[in-house]
Amino acid sequence: MSEDLQEEDVVEVTVDEPETEPEPVDPLTEALARAEVAEKEIAYREADLQNARKRFAQDRAELARYGAQHLARRMVSVLLDVGRGLATTEGDDGPASEALRLLHDRLTAELKAAGVVRIEAKGQPFDPSTMEAITTVPASEDHPAGQVIEELEAGFMLHDRVLQASRVVVAA
Repeated sequence: MSEDLQEEDVVEVTVDEPETEPEPVDPLTEALARAEVAEKEIAYREADLQNARKRFAQDRAELARYGAQHLARRMVSVLLDVGRGLATTEGDDGPASEALRLLHDRLTAELKAAGVVRIEAKGQPFDPSTMEAITTVPASEDHPAGQVIEELEAGFMLHDRVLQASRVVVAA
């Protein structure tokens, strides 16, 4: 089919483009616009950098405060085990009993120095954020509803975080 075309059949098509000259851009105006954009970008980046510094400072402070949480939880477990061992030697004034008492006191002091404190539960209102109710008993005149009657296992906190919840009996 293309062989049948002849030169006189070919039509040239021209597209008339409007001949407009680009508007002359003032170099000063263009430079000022670019400078304004650059200033905004710098301000955004400075704000991002400040926010990152604040986050890193908060993370460092939190790490310093709670970094030993895993170790403290393990040491609380050891303290409770030593306390149970000490309870079995109650009334015994032998060297093993004395050693357990000294170990218990030392562990308690070191944990306290690290910010670990025992949760006082007995006689307090039940607090589900720091206590775990193992069982309930009927309320009485001596023990109103919602009050902790007995602490089965001590609970501990590291600063304001619960390491181990107190296991308690609650009046219902």
